Amino acid sequence: MELRDYQKDAIAKLKQALVAGHKRPVLHSPTGSGKTVIAASVVEMARQKGKRVIFAVPALSLIDQTVERFVSNGIIEIGVMQGDHELTDALRPVQVCSVQTLARRKIPKADLVIIDECHIQFRLFDKWMNDPEWQSVPFVGLSATPWAKGMGSKGRWDHLIIGTTTRELIDKGHLSNFKVYAPAHPDLSGVKTKAGDYDITELGGVMNTSALVADVVSTWMTKGENQPTICFAVDRTHAKHLQQMFAESGVPAEYMDAYTTLEQRAGIIKRFQDGHTKVICNVGVLTTGFDADVRCIILARPTRSEILYSQMIGRGLRTASGKDHCIILDHSDTTLRLGFVTDIHHDELDDGSGRRPQKERSAPLPKECPKCSFLKPPKTPICPACGFKPEGRDDTEVAEGELHELLDRKTAKVKSTSISEQITFYAEMRLHAEQRGFKHGWAYWAFKDKFKSSPPRSFDSATVNYIRPETQSWIRARNIRKSKAREKMGITNGKDRAASTGTLENAAAPARG
Repeated sequence: MELRDYQKDAIAKLKQALVAGHKRPVLHSPTGSGKTVIAASVVEMARQKGKRVIFAVPALSLIDQTVERFVSNGIIEIGVMQGDHELTDALRPVQVCSVQTLARRKIPKADLVIIDECHIQFRLFDKWMNDPEWQSVPFVGLSATPWAKGMGSKGRWDHLIIGTTTRELIDKGHLSNFKVYAPAHPDLSGVKTKAGDYDITELGGVMNTSALVADVVSTWMTKGENQPTICFAVDRTHAKHLQQMFAESGVPAEYMDAYTTLEQRAGIIKRFQDGHTKVICNVGVLTTGFDADVRCIILARPTRSEILYSQMIGRGLRTASGKDHCIILDHSDTTLRLGFVTDIHHDELDDGSGRRPQKERSAPLPKECPKCSFLKPPKTPICPACGFKPEGRDDTEVAEGELHELLDRKTAKVKSTSISEQITFYAEMRLHAEQRGFKHGWAYWAFKDKFKSSPPRSFDSATVNYIRPETQSWIRARNIRKSKAREKMGITNGKDRAASTGTLENAAAPARG
């Protein structure tokens, strides 16, 4: 079988670890790096020595996929342990097994055990790996994200092998590069944390609002470039809502969750690969074992988990003909919170002690371009996506004989905005009010929201023919912000809204002399 240099290097490191006495090593190799090819090579080497091998997978959907990969790499003496699978044959020297079946049946004898996606820690593994009869048998873990808490604790995995990294594979052209946009910033301040990640029930309530779902669809229409897309949602209700909104907008979209049968999944994936389906809205089922050509990822599921984040992004990093990069539309602020996926890297397993495992120096977090929402690397003054370069400014105002206010950055940004920009913005607000049938008071209050001052009467004569995309984004964000404020206050009546916020669309502007 043809192996790439980094795959040969990973196998060499694995051999060294086993020779050094490590009986439970974990091989880290990123999504899209060909872990199954590496595993097939290891299995073939074991078979050449007459050894029996168990290859365990965490999901039923990975059984046939693994068998196909092994057969394509010349391994044909395969039996399957999963229900009443047609390849069931306990006498075959290579057994591909589902963890669920292994937990219910007697585990066959083997000289080598390979655990795929070993960061998913099943109870079976603790019992199996510590059984006295299996102490001398090597267990090799495979994972693109071996960062789960307690993986390196006593009785579990004992050594981490870094096969390669996502950054290295992108630089060598083995994985696709990516571009990230952060078009929305959901308010997650009130969402509790449960088991190290956001509480799903509360998270679903925040993310499944009509405004945020509509923003996902409208952003994809402008930035998704009609590319084959995987959308990750919070829960089933959220995913179905997203799929419905895409469909109502004329975008062929389908829905998938843990209850979607293997036959149904196969049909959805086939239509996706054929181009008949553009977007698959799913809940957690496409984070592993999905190898279709994906060119856009929608993150509508905020997470604090580096594992889940990396697995989701990894679905779009496989290379394909004509694919220059993967578009990532991050509606969850996860990239701004955790950094680019290429910046996440650990040098050792978590031992469960609470001590943070050794980690390479954290890279600075990406910065959002204020014009196009593109997330650019830190210390990148000019936006690679739109060419925008923020003008330098001195936040301190100085006058002879006096001390002037040192402005915070937000206020300084407002005050430093040019008069021409303010005039254009106010004209856009007036055009928006006209298009929506609002009174001119709406434009007045919108201007005051942005610039913290009233628009001069001289601005009233300015006109524009269209509203810029960045201004449309600002209007959407303002609407969402106002809607959330009203929800928190329990205000539903229009008159009450006007009295409480002073920003009701049809409220009049104060008289200006």
